[in-house]
Amino acid sequence: MQLHTEVWLPVPRQRVFAFFAEAENLQALTPEWLGFTILSPRPITMGRNTIIDYRISLRGIPMKWRTDIIVWEPPDLFVDSQVRGPYKRWVHTHQFSETDGGTLVEDTVDFDMFGGRLMLWYVARDLRRIFTYRHDALRRSFDLPAAPVPDIQITAA
Repeated sequence: MQLHTEVWLPVPRQRVFAFFAEAENLQALTPEWLGFTILSPRPITMGRNTIIDYRISLRGIPMKWRTDIIVWEPPDLFVDSQVRGPYKRWVHTHQFSETDGGTLVEDTVDFDMFGGRLMLWYVARDLRRIFTYRHDALRRSFDLPAAPVPDIQITAA
């Protein structure tokens, strides 16, 4: 399955990428209802092969999540892949493009769940809420006004 969404920010790409390069900022981009906490010792130096451990709570069930940065190409993109967590597979590509005097931030997540497509209807609602929050939080992080609800496409391959 795949999730794709994008948000344009009137902010230079270098500044946007630098924000994402601070692992601690992920906390600000994650809704509180997920109970998200970074467990890895800080400071975290982001780059290829950086492993980050988190704790989250999905529907009240606490679990650990470990990701590995498998691609690191500042200021264009980075890719994190779940090593351990709630998904069978989770590969999240963060891409940053200079567009219209600002930065287009694209998120593409290739994922598979235990339970397969039968679980998609259940998980898709949560993923939309998470990425809608993420868009709003990202705009707030740069002192920008709220924007319309983002288009978040979730498709089954």
